Amino acid sequence: MKDHLRKGVAFGLTSAIITTLGVMVGLHSGTHSKMVVISAILTIAVADAFSDALGMHISEESENTHTTKQIWIATTATFFAKFLFAMTFVVPVLLLPLSVAIIVSVAFGLCLLTVLSYAIARAQKKPPWGIISEHIAIAVVVIVITRWLGDWVATLA
Repeated sequence: MKDHLRKGVAFGLTSAIITTLGVMVGLHSGTHSKMVVISAILTIAVADAFSDALGMHISEESENTHTTKQIWIATTATFFAKFLFAMTFVVPVLLLPLSVAIIVSVAFGLCLLTVLSYAIARAQKKPPWGIISEHIAIAVVVIVITRWLGDWVATLA
């Protein structure tokens, strides 16, 4: 049972960080609108949390090896991790100027991802820096691409 909870939390947390930061950075560079960024975070927290939870549910069911209880633990853990961690990104946007909030959010998200990656490495008894750098590199690629896409979309207006 602990494995399914851990799986859902790890998936939800990772998805919350990558998706929310990507959307925040892209929308900020494309619109520079605090309202648009907040709306997007709230949408991710609800719609994408349900989507990821259903994806986890179907994935667990498709393996045909888990009990119904295990499947629902992974499903609910995914939803709540995604929802709660995505919602944390609203706080800096509400409290800070948008440009500063984006920087704070990126730093916060990368720190969370580092902690999660470190915990995964420790659980696997592997050196943490390889896993941490792999996960951070993927996050940075997403952030850079969405920044570029936001800048590009802004030129279309």
